[in-house]
Amino acid sequence: MGSRTAFQRIPIWWHAFRYHFVPPSFLPAILGAVIAWSITGRFSLGYFVVVTLAVTLNHIALNMTDDYYDYKQSVDRAAGHVENPYSGGSGLLTSGAIKPKLMRQVFLSLYFLTCVAGVYLTVLRGWPILTFGLVGVLSAYFYTAPPVSYAYRGFGEVSQLLNFSLVIGLGAYYVQAQELSWEAALAVLPLGLMMFSMITINEIPDSEGDRTGGKRTLVVRFGRSAGVWLYGAAGAMAYLAILVSPLLGLTSFWTYLSLLTFPLFAQAFFLLRSNYRDPAAMAPANMLTIRAHNLMGILLIAAYMIRGVTGGRPGGQMIVPLVILLMLYLPVAATIFSRQKHSGKPADA
Repeated sequence: MGSRTAFQRIPIWWHAFRYHFVPPSFLPAILGAVIAWSITGRFSLGYFVVVTLAVTLNHIALNMTDDYYDYKQSVDRAAGHVENPYSGGSGLLTSGAIKPKLMRQVFLSLYFLTCVAGVYLTVLRGWPILTFGLVGVLSAYFYTAPPVSYAYRGFGEVSQLLNFSLVIGLGAYYVQAQELSWEAALAVLPLGLMMFSMITINEIPDSEGDRTGGKRTLVVRFGRSAGVWLYGAAGAMAYLAILVSPLLGLTSFWTYLSLLTFPLFAQAFFLLRSNYRDPAAMAPANMLTIRAHNLMGILLIAAYMIRGVTGGRPGGQMIVPLVILLMLYLPVAATIFSRQKHSGKPADA
């Protein structure tokens, strides 16, 4: 009976992980490693697996840390998903499905595992990895955790832009190549800009709850209307970077594949602009943004795999990374492409 009870709790914890919002971590990690292979020919499958696992665990821990401290600040609301599935927290703490103390124990354990992976990589690949790792873990924990709680002070959006592109992407690149690269930085940056857009659009239906709980996001500070234009500006910059960088010889022309996601973003922007005052009506725009971000990351990975193969790199080295990408992403695809609405919210909200 006890084992059956534990089995029945798996969906609850899966919901607590909010795994369908974890791709912003593992996509730039995979992309950084593939860029390193494409440019330098250096690739270690073992290091790739450790990095990908570490950033995935760190993001799950971030999601639960955010849930936990928003609950403590009364930002999380039990009925937060009634109008928009991206509003409020997971609702698991407010509903009593998970005890706050237990959730805290779980996310601290995940941070510990992430740190173990970081120490392992630092010892084998050099001290710069420690910098990337500390920035990633501390940014995740102190996003909402006191005494820093920088998301409550209006710095969350920029932090997520940098962490979900340069910190993760360049860190993964360095682990493989043992050097830094401007091309890698420019290639992963659009994912960070799209993450900024994703954060912003999910803050719009949350704005009243955030304001009440003292969470001074950019949308709370400047208003929902300004949030629409912040969303549009960040997305536009992402696509502009993709468009211009190859023309300047800074990234591969294959990255133009990711421009195929622009119609999704454009549709989301116009839906948001028309419905930003109506949380339920703008929900499809939230979903389109997630799809645009995820597909952009996948197409950028494909772009550098193609570049590597056409440049003479052994394509067989990318078979296992491709399988790992599929394994990590298929549960997400089942959620965001099978239905329009679901519960939960991304790590920032």
